[in-house]
Amino acid sequence: MSTIKRNQLFLAARIALIFTSMTFAFRASLEGVWSHDFNLTKEQLGWIFSPAFWGFTLAMVFGGPLVDIIGMKRILGFAFIGHIAGVIIYLVAKDATMLFIGTVCIGIGNGMVEAACNPLTVTLFPENKTTMLNRFHVWFPGGIVLGGILSYILIERMQIDWHFLIATLFIPAAIYSFMFFKLDFPKTERVTSGISTRQMFMSCLSPLFIIMFLCMFMTGATELGTNTWIVALLSGANVSGILVLVFINGLMALGRSFAGPVVHRLNPNGMLIISSLLAIAGLFLLSRATGYEAFGAAFVFAAGVCFFWPTMLGFVSEYIPKTGALGLSLMGGAGMFSTSLLVPIMGHWYDGFKSAAVASGLDDAAANASAGSQTFLKVLIMPVILVVVFVLVYIARRKYYQKPQLHQVAPLDPVAEL
Repeated sequence: MSTIKRNQLFLAARIALIFTSMTFAFRASLEGVWSHDFNLTKEQLGWIFSPAFWGFTLAMVFGGPLVDIIGMKRILGFAFIGHIAGVIIYLVAKDATMLFIGTVCIGIGNGMVEAACNPLTVTLFPENKTTMLNRFHVWFPGGIVLGGILSYILIERMQIDWHFLIATLFIPAAIYSFMFFKLDFPKTERVTSGISTRQMFMSCLSPLFIIMFLCMFMTGATELGTNTWIVALLSGANVSGILVLVFINGLMALGRSFAGPVVHRLNPNGMLIISSLLAIAGLFLLSRATGYEAFGAAFVFAAGVCFFWPTMLGFVSEYIPKTGALGLSLMGGAGMFSTSLLVPIMGHWYDGFKSAAVASGLDDAAANASAGSQTFLKVLIMPVILVVVFVLVYIARRKYYQKPQLHQVAPLDPVAEL
C-alpha cells in the first residue's frame, strides 16, 4: 500500500472519465451535422448513438469481475485501445456503418474506464465512498461542459470541419494512459476485505440489490437519454441546445463537487428521493420552456439528475458492500444499457410526434417544438416511478435493514501520495 499514490491515481481516473464524457458531448453536438452529411433520420442516429451505451454495458458487465482477476491497470489498458480505435474509425468514416462501429469501440472503452475506476475510487477512499464517487463523477458532466464548449466554438461559431473536433480526443487519451502506465494500483476493497468471489455473486442476488439494479435502468436513462437528445429536443425552443447542455452539466459538476454535506445530511436514500422529485419538475418545465426559460428549467432538471448516478453506486457500495466490483459494474451497466434502449426510442418518439405535428398543419419550427415537448413528457414517467420505489425502499430500510460493515480496511497512507 505504501507505494500507492492515491492522488495521482484519482487524477488519472478523472482524466479518463473526461475523455468518456467528451464523446457524449461531441455526439450530441454533431447530431445535426451527421444527419445532414450521412442523410440520417433521428431514429437512425439513435441506433448509431446507442452502442455508446450498450458497448459500455458489455464492457462493464464483463470487465467488473475481471477487475479482481487481471487487475485495474490491464482493464484501463483495454479502455485506451477501445478509445483510440474508436476515434480513428470516426475520422475515416464514410458511412453510417463506420460511425456505428466507431461508437461501439468508444463505448467499450468508456465501459472499461467505469469498470476499473469505480472500484478504484472505492478502494482508494474506503472511509468516504459516496462522497468520493460523487467527486469522481464530477468529471462526467465536467467533461461534457468542456466538450460542449469546444463543440459550440468549433462547430457552431467557427464552423470548422467536425473531424478536427473528434481529433481533440487524442489529447486526454494520451494523458490518462501515460499517467496510469507509470503508477502502481492497489487490490480492490473486496479482495483486501477477504470477501470471496462466491459471496460477491450471492450478494448481487439479494432483493435490495435487485431493486436498486432495476432502478438504475431508470435513473441512468433519465439523465443520459435526455442529455443525449437535449439539442434536438430544444431545436424548436428558440435557444441553443448545446449551451443548455453545457449549462446542465456545469451545474451537475458543481453539485457533485460539494456532495459531501448533502450526503451527510440526507443519506443516499434521501438524496435519491429528492433527486427524483426535482427530475420530474425539471422535465415538465423543459417541456414548456422557450427561449431563455429553458435555462431555468434546465437548472431544476440538473439539480434532479446531478446526484443520480454516483449516489446509486454509493448506495450499493455502502449498504451492500459485499457486491464489490461486480455490483458497481452491474449498476453502471444497467444505467448504460437502459440508455442504449431509450436513445433510439426517443428518436422514434420525436420523429412520430413531429410527423403528426406537420400533418396537423404546423410549420417546421412549431413541429419541432411540439415533438420536443411531448418527448420530454414521455421521459418524465420514469422519475415518477422512481419516487415511489425510493420511498418504499426508505421505509423498508428504516424498519428492517441495518447498514452492514466490511472488515475494516485501513485507508491508504497519505504520506505515500506525495
